[in-house]
Amino acid sequence: MNSGPREWVLLRGLTRESRHWGSFPSHLGTLPGAVRVGCLDLPGNGRLNGMASPASVEAMADWCHAELAQRGTARPCGVVAMSLGAMVAVAWAQRHPGDLAAAVLINTSLRPFSPFYRRLRPANYARLLRLLSCPADAERTEMEILRLTTRRVADPGAVLSQWLQWRADNPVSRRNALRQLLAAMRYRAPMRRPLDRILLLAGGADRLVDSRCSADVARAWKVPLCVHPEGGHDLPLDDAAWVAQRIRLWIGSAEPDHGASSFNAHATKT
Repeated sequence: MNSGPREWVLLRGLTRESRHWGSFPSHLGTLPGAVRVGCLDLPGNGRLNGMASPASVEAMADWCHAELAQRGTARPCGVVAMSLGAMVAVAWAQRHPGDLAAAVLINTSLRPFSPFYRRLRPANYARLLRLLSCPADAERTEMEILRLTTRRVADPGAVLSQWLQWRADNPVSRRNALRQLLAAMRYRAPMRRPLDRILLLAGGADRLVDSRCSADVARAWKVPLCVHPEGGHDLPLDDAAWVAQRIRLWIGSAEPDHGASSFNAHATKT
């Protein structure tokens, strides 16, 4: 059995930080051979909220490359990345091919594979812009983000309380939030997959991004896709155990060009 990378790095999405992974790092730490799981905050988020967010996804990827080298992380490593973080992971693999051995991309949407109205559901255009540009009411903002991104959280009140505390600890500036959004909108992914080992995961009940975006990428790059029929955008928060199990099955499966279709069929079941 292929044990996969011995080190994994986690990347979150728009304005989110390492703590938003919740319990997922402990689930990922049970993978065969995964001796270390670390998280990266993108500049402008989390403990790096005092930094200016890079204006492009490519610049974010270059920052991740430099940060990995500074930390002394063993390379090539694996990456699990969500949404904007998944775009950064794609650019990272393309620009610094020696860094990554495997990538798990969760609920991403990539130009040119999907139309804009699927990459961000039209009903959310004004709402998301308002949340990012005018975050005057912290509780209302976080409640709306929770509603948009989750579908299966057992105790929303507890999650909201944590999110509000983290927001108070490391507030993301309006300027950085908008820079991250614009970077995501401008990014264009390569037509060919930038890495041999890629797994796509998607929430079938995602209110923010149409899950067909992940299907479009899987079809173009000929890589496996697993869909959680009840999961939302924040799939690791909705069902961390499911995400870890999909990764575990994938790591133990054949190489991506052999048997991907059978893995797809199995992995879409909960």
